[in-house]
Amino acid sequence: MLVFLTVAPAGTGESMSEIVAEVLDLIDRSGLAYKTGPMGTTIEGDWDPVMDLVKRCHFLVRERAARVSTFIKIDDRVGATGRLEGKTDALEARLGRKLKR
Repeated sequence: MLVFLTVAPAGTGESMSEIVAEVLDLIDRSGLAYKTGPMGTTIEGDWDPVMDLVKRCHFLVRERAARVSTFIKIDDRVGATGRLEGKTDALEARLGRKLKR
């Protein structure tokens, strides 16, 4: 299962980098496979560990901000693993060239 996660605090001023860094530290220490980007992080794993991590990320931000916006997009394909890299690999194979990652 792939989960795209964005957790954003509200009412903490213009910069969110300190809180976002704490969230990414939590994700990194989880042991789950992930890729982070400028607009969110994609996490790969089974339902329970991924949803537990999503919950911990949300409440970590809620401890530091009065309001939190959490966006979750789930791609759950039965029997599929290694999709964090595999989806992009498949697109590159179809195009016959490397894409920017």
